[in-house]
Amino acid sequence: VQLQASGGGLVQPGGSLRLSCAASGFILDYNAIGWFRQAPGKERESLAEISRLGGSTHYSDSVKGRFTISRDNAESTPLLQMNNLKPEDTAVYYCAISPYGVAGPYVAEFDYWGQGTQVTVSS
Repeated sequence: VQLQASGGGLVQPGGSLRLSCAASGFILDYNAIGWFRQAPGKERESLAEISRLGGSTHYSDSVKGRFTISRDNAESTPLLQMNNLKPEDTAVYYCAISPYGVAGPYVAEFDYWGQGTQVTVSS
């Protein structure tokens, strides 16, 4: 299984980015997917999770109302739309796959982790 997050970059405060996660060697239909981030000197933070069929989503308070998690099972592509970005959103962003159909906001519930993508929010 290989996961590679992409779509990061430098954006001004208030801007938007759309992250995607290319998954190879894995069919994502039956797995919950999560997005996390880690800023320098901080622990990895859960942002959002989506259940295997996309019927259930959960967001951390820090991104609720600004970020939207979705999945394109046909393309095995998890997505994270990020709007109204703030400087405190600056971090490396990771996608992850859970062995469960539904997962909570916990690192331990995810088995596979992609290579992260850097998001920098700065004017």
